[in-house]
Amino acid sequence: MHYRLTLAALSALFVAHSALAEAPQNYLYTSSGELAEHRALLARPDIHGVQIVYSWKQLEPAEGKYDFSAIEQDLAQTDALHKKLFIQIQDRFFEAQARNIPAYLQTSKYAGGLVAQTDNPGEGKAPAQGWVAMQWNPEVRARYQALLSALAEKFDGKVAGVNLPETAIDIDMKDPKSGFSCEKYFTATLDNIQFARKAFVQSHVVQYVNFWPCEWNNDKQYMSRLFTVAAQNRIGLGGPDIVPYKNAQMKNAYPFFNQYKGKLDLVAMAVQEPTLSYTNPKTHKKFTRAEFTDFAENYLGANIIFWSTQTPWLNKPEK
Repeated sequence: MHYRLTLAALSALFVAHSALAEAPQNYLYTSSGELAEHRALLARPDIHGVQIVYSWKQLEPAEGKYDFSAIEQDLAQTDALHKKLFIQIQDRFFEAQARNIPAYLQTSKYAGGLVAQTDNPGEGKAPAQGWVAMQWNPEVRARYQALLSALAEKFDGKVAGVNLPETAIDIDMKDPKSGFSCEKYFTATLDNIQFARKAFVQSHVVQYVNFWPCEWNNDKQYMSRLFTVAAQNRIGLGGPDIVPYKNAQMKNAYPFFNQYKGKLDLVAMAVQEPTLSYTNPKTHKKFTRAEFTDFAENYLGANIIFWSTQTPWLNKPEK
């Protein structure tokens, strides 16, 4: 009997190890309203699902009035194809005109709701101006969490997962009108993701993490503290860019993904349009599918890769 139990235990360990060793699943990455034109890509047998970005303004056009019709339409399309849907609830934007949070938040009651930021959109491109919601403002954050609660009530268990946007922002931290502080921003991020984890009981919950404002190389322990909280609370982590061994990322999130391989609920990384612009310094060519996948799987421990619909291998064979 003891021998049989030992074999059973070893078998269970083998199955668990095999599951962890599986190659990352391939998902598409696109924006709301674009899924129909990518139906043929989504129908491919090597594509498991799609991640779609929805703006806060789109989902809450007026205070406490929610419009989830876009998610419902996308979910109907993914269900029809027996594919999975990840939803990203976007509160930051990378175009000067994209102030895409509800109008009621852009009032004095919420200190304007937004602050200007810049973003480096890829290799060799000039920074773009955009906006980020003031999540460190408790009143703004409460409204965002109300949206998360409403989404969970409607879609928990129906969508594969929900993810919150990247931690990186680039704002004027000295502007007194914003009320920003490094610790407030970090605390707000943890508060939002832990709230989302409690609201979504069945679906995966993922926080995108790449850089923290005010921190480099974990000198304030923001990065290490986030990974600890995630591992302890069944929170997945991921990021908007897979750029193998890029120096800046290697001084921030990447080593922690490596350290926590197999310890997180889910690791979901993306190859977005800016990611495709990067050149491998060894080959002096754009990174290939194999290079992205190898790094995501073997160094970052990724379970899912969200691929931009512009990715070459999705549209034509790589040379």
